[in-house]
Amino acid sequence: MKRVSAVTVRKRIVTVFLCGLLVLAVIVVRLGYVQFMIGDKLMAKANDSWTRDIKFQPERGEILDESGEVLAENVSAPSVVVVPRQIKNPQKTAEQLASVLDMSVDKAYEDVTQAKSQVSIHPEGRKISKEQEKNLRSLQLDGVYLAKDSKRNYPNGNALSHVLGFTGIDNQGLMGLELYYDDNLSGEEGSLSFYSDAKGKKLTDLADVYRSPVDGLNLKTTINSKVQTIMERELDLAVEKYNPDGALAIAVNPKDGGILGMSSRPNFNPENYQDVDAEIFDRNLPIWKTYEPGSTFKIITLASALEEGKVDLDNDTFNDDGSIDVDGTELHCWKSGGHGHQTYLEVVQNSCNPGFVSLGMKLGKEKLFSYIDHFGFGKKTGIDLQGEGNGILFNPEKIGSVEVATTAFGQGVSVTPIQQVMAVSAAINGGYLYKPHIADEWVDPKTKKVVDKVKTVTKDRVISNDTSKEVRRALESVVAKGSGRPAYIDGYRVGGKTGTAQKVGPNGGYMENNYIVSFIGFAPADDPEMVVYVAVDNPKGTVQFGGVVAAPIVGSIIGDSLRAMGVEPREGGLDKEYVWPEQPKIEVPDLIGLDKRKLTEYMTDLSVETSGSGDYIVNQAPQPGTKVEQGSKIRLYLSNKKDRASD
Repeated sequence: MKRVSAVTVRKRIVTVFLCGLLVLAVIVVRLGYVQFMIGDKLMAKANDSWTRDIKFQPERGEILDESGEVLAENVSAPSVVVVPRQIKNPQKTAEQLASVLDMSVDKAYEDVTQAKSQVSIHPEGRKISKEQEKNLRSLQLDGVYLAKDSKRNYPNGNALSHVLGFTGIDNQGLMGLELYYDDNLSGEEGSLSFYSDAKGKKLTDLADVYRSPVDGLNLKTTINSKVQTIMERELDLAVEKYNPDGALAIAVNPKDGGILGMSSRPNFNPENYQDVDAEIFDRNLPIWKTYEPGSTFKIITLASALEEGKVDLDNDTFNDDGSIDVDGTELHCWKSGGHGHQTYLEVVQNSCNPGFVSLGMKLGKEKLFSYIDHFGFGKKTGIDLQGEGNGILFNPEKIGSVEVATTAFGQGVSVTPIQQVMAVSAAINGGYLYKPHIADEWVDPKTKKVVDKVKTVTKDRVISNDTSKEVRRALESVVAKGSGRPAYIDGYRVGGKTGTAQKVGPNGGYMENNYIVSFIGFAPADDPEMVVYVAVDNPKGTVQFGGVVAAPIVGSIIGDSLRAMGVEPREGGLDKEYVWPEQPKIEVPDLIGLDKRKLTEYMTDLSVETSGSGDYIVNQAPQPGTKVEQGSKIRLYLSNKKDRASD
């Protein structure tokens, strides 16, 4: 028998000890890694395998106008859930479900026979209509349940559709404000978690965990529903009258950049957006469309020239013979033969192209395009909506005298309507270029307290207050005495500018008899409360001039909106100069208390309709002092008593 020495034994013991120590070290390191490094992750995985979650959807936040009127809300729309094990006759149940939900019997049968504890019928059974709900309840099908659910509802239908946007089947925002502010509107999902074994049986020894859903915040916007309603009405009338290729309107508060109203045609119903082509709901024209602005752009040239001291509107003059030569290129005035000798205030009133070319040349390339940049053209305004366009300006390296000249009267550059509105707002509000915005406040749906307020963002100070005052004076004269007369409103001081821009065709050339006609107006002219822009694309059956088509629309929007907003009429404005065949309005006399037999002395230019019986007039409509068209009808209320009726 071989004997082992003590030294060898000691070596073996040491070796075994070291190996054991190494194994122990590995185990300790591994345990430490599991415990401290990945313990939370493993625990979460284990927790996921033990728990079952029942999801609770939050209520999506409402969208409100500036006064709190609902623009987008949630309405009950249950979803169909089936428990296959409780269904006694799958084939019959499938046939009945298919009939009510407008789906194939095969698809319904597949759903009701799945080897699951419960099955949601998707998409046919999601957010069903009230009629479908009623029919399903009347059938009383075993194993078929209606789970609480909701869908988005837009009470005003097509109105404001491009701004509000819409949501998908899971109430996720897909367009407009619904998409831009989806995170704030959607809220946070809640759940009820319980523990179960491998077979899915609930473990009663462990407590359930409930996490309540957090409803989305309500969004209060700057939209004025009264202004929006008036705007929608006027665009509908324009579409009916002119059958245009498209139309758009924007109203903004020039004092802070808040959008009061925005609309375009064609529009759509957000609840049925699938019924229209994607190019209709994808294109919010007031922020997406780019085109040559035409004469409305002259406001920028005017403001720039005034700020630089290049012109005195009353004392400097310009002689327009119908065209002006710029480096061998002849640029024509819209009026054949020109406007003759005129002050620069009359140049503005007449929208004289050669006169504005002269202002552009006085400014020069660097100054003119510097102001264009400061007024925000060529870049996005940053409005809180998706899909905004940039506009197109001349390449600085390719700008010559002709490009400077054409830009001065709004040709050769391309802008978006929202750029136009914000730039003109800056020109008449004292010189401040604001970032436009629709969101105003975020409100907790339960406490009704404001949790966040959107701040006004001033992007630039482009001109002085004195220059802005001169711009307002000039543009008020355009409406009273110039091409913008159809936008004149008695009692309110209105300023504005017409625009008529020839459209560029697919081949890059200008199209024949195809114009975008526009008008941008503001009021009251001494302290503007709103700026309104309307553009009509290729109106049919009319002379395609901004003053003929767009100016009356803006006048109606501004006049009715200011009255709806409670803005009082102002004195001190310019009287309108009437041009044949226009006739001045007449003032309704005060007839209250008058004997009806004396009416003939007063009513030579008005027609009368009476209500009641008696010899004396006790009330009248319109009220005394109101200015109306000649030949208008007024209603008189009669009584045997001479007393004035209470209003």
